[in-house]
Amino acid sequence: MASGARAWRAAIALGLALTLAGCGSREPPLESFTAEQIFNRAEFELNANRDKEAARYFGEVERLYPYSEWAKRALIMQAFAYHKDRDYENARATAQRFIDFYPADDDAAYAQYLLALSFYDQIDDVGRDQGVTFQALQALRTVIERYPDSEYARSALFKFDLAFDHLAAKEMEIGRYYLRRGHFAAAINRFRVVVEEFQTTTHTPEALHRLVEAYLSLGLTDEAQTAGAILGHNFRSTDWYQDSYRLLTGRGLEPEPRGESWLRQIYRQVIRGEWL
Repeated sequence: MASGARAWRAAIALGLALTLAGCGSREPPLESFTAEQIFNRAEFELNANRDKEAARYFGEVERLYPYSEWAKRALIMQAFAYHKDRDYENARATAQRFIDFYPADDDAAYAQYLLALSFYDQIDDVGRDQGVTFQALQALRTVIERYPDSEYARSALFKFDLAFDHLAAKEMEIGRYYLRRGHFAAAINRFRVVVEEFQTTTHTPEALHRLVEAYLSLGLTDEAQTAGAILGHNFRSTDWYQDSYRLLTGRGLEPEPRGESWLRQIYRQVIRGEWL
């Protein structure tokens, strides 16, 4: 947009803002303004970081001028304003309404991305409840699969990997908790989830090392040796492998596949190249 047009729109928004703010009880009804004027007022509030007010004015555009082009633009901007205000529930609902009403619109990809962000941006606030992380993954996957050529697909893929890693990190955190307290079977169950379900994350080498520790503590040397063998095959250069190697050789053992446990199945997949 040319600088002159931007200045003109800003002047209109400012004029409307002053009109509505300065009239007190004689404030003219919004119905007396055009859709464009109300939209500009909403943008004025958004630029002033009054996001809640911005969302309200964008909503008024849709209410007063339904099915108009301005209403469509206001709906996606209302979703953005809600998200900027950290009102994630309303951001999701508004973005979903845009997708439902305008599934073929160019901004549908952005609406789906906003919906995903409304879950993703809450991940660090939910403690041990990982339900929102799974919802973020599902919504991000929709962006990636439904809009692969959009400008949002790359960002969604990056955030998907981070959210996936976050789930693995939570499993590791709980597994370490059990391991420190000597609850080895419970710890093994958590580390197994990481190895089987989150093997592409950064936590897999440590999970394998912790399995070596836990299985050795239980006297299950076949499983410990096999976990060490997988670790050596895929992550030989890591400190985790060096630690596991010292643990095993300190007991006269070698990192090699032994027995027929679930880890032996993983080892076979590694050798066949199906799991890397």
